[in-house]
Amino acid sequence: MPFARDQEFERSGNSPRTILVVEDEILIRLLIAEHLRDCGFKVREAGNAAEAKELLVSAGPIDLVLSDVNMPGGEDGIALAHWIVHRHPMIPIILTSALPPTRGTNFPFLAKPYDLEAAVALILLLLRDAATGG
Repeated sequence: MPFARDQEFERSGNSPRTILVVEDEILIRLLIAEHLRDCGFKVREAGNAAEAKELLVSAGPIDLVLSDVNMPGGEDGIALAHWIVHRHPMIPIILTSALPPTRGTNFPFLAKPYDLEAAVALILLLLRDAATGG
């Protein structure tokens, strides 16, 4: 998959996209973040919604957010997603969990454990749609 992704961005002239991975379980976060880096993405990591908001405000452009639904702290991934929609409406959001969310289901969803190639395919689709206004 890294080869296909690199060729796609090479042809389009775009620089690597930045993905914010929001996941409180460190091993899961490391797994998906490393795979995304291997596919040519830049990756920022946050362990909860508060860290994610901080990065979204101060860390430069974020092209897509991949967030767990269930996280410790005052906000879960669904609340974070709604915050992003209001503050950064052009950023695509993917929610993920071992169980489908019972609310906020208008966001694309990835079930855990991840199918890494399916995750990358969904990310590429959402980035392409965002770039074309779709």
